Amino acid sequence: MSTITIGKLAKETDINIETVRFYERKGLMPKPSRSPSGYRLYSDDDQKRLHFILLAKKHGFTLSDIKDLLELRVDP
Repeated sequence: MSTITIGKLAKETDINIETVRFYERKGLMPKPSRSPSGYRLYSDDDQKRLHFILLAKKHGFTLSDIKDLLELRVDP
């Protein structure tokens, strides 16, 4: 499994680093693992999850709706 830093994740999804952190605080993104030096590390699944969040927002879903959808995905 490959991991990327928050900067690369933000760049690949064309959003701000603070937006990724905001989604973490709101519970939309899981707390990332950390490198020995403390950098946030995101997996391929985290990247897919962020793409889903952004796509759902683009289609008019609220953050609350998106959180509910993500919870259904994890615990049907």
